[in-house]
Amino acid sequence: AMAVQNPGEVLTSRHIKAQHRGCILVGGSLVTATALRRAEQVGARGVICGGILDKDLSDYLGYEIGLAITGHEDIPLSVVVTEGFGEMSMAEKTFALLQSLEGMEASINGSTQIRAGVLRPEIVVPREGKGNVQETAATGLEIGSRVRLIRNPWFGKLGKVTALPVELQRIESEARVRVVEVELDEGRTVTVPRANVEIL
Repeated sequence: AMAVQNPGEVLTSRHIKAQHRGCILVGGSLVTATALRRAEQVGARGVICGGILDKDLSDYLGYEIGLAITGHEDIPLSVVVTEGFGEMSMAEKTFALLQSLEGMEASINGSTQIRAGVLRPEIVVPREGKGNVQETAATGLEIGSRVRLIRNPWFGKLGKVTALPVELQRIESEARVRVVEVELDEGRTVTVPRANVEIL
């Protein structure tokens, strides 16, 4: 169930209603500890959101969680964070996809393992049909690509690639690197090392 209207909206306890019993709730940029407790109280099965604050996760669980392996916590909810720690808008494509699947039967598994064999969280929605999945080749960074900046001072910001200068440019550390020019969704244009963006 879509609990918020847009991918930048924070999922709070006021969004969660009794009719969400048995549902997987989709939030936007952040889920709070009080929202997780409310989801548990109404009997929701899980929460999918863009981000979560470490303090809210610890507050909800009652202890600090290790990040290498998760999924064995004794809680009645599965939690899937699509973007990372902090308040980070869910990628528009992800939000739109989840919105298009609203009302369908789904399953989520929030388990994560980053050592000795990678295990990522999953969202599974069975669909009827012939199962002809079209595979598309991954493309590299190009003008018009949607990206997320993954280093400060613009960590978590979304934008669109507007230029890919060929020549190396000197950055603050004095290193010479390939850069990318990104027009952030908020309107500002920034130039950052290409290694500091991820393609959405």
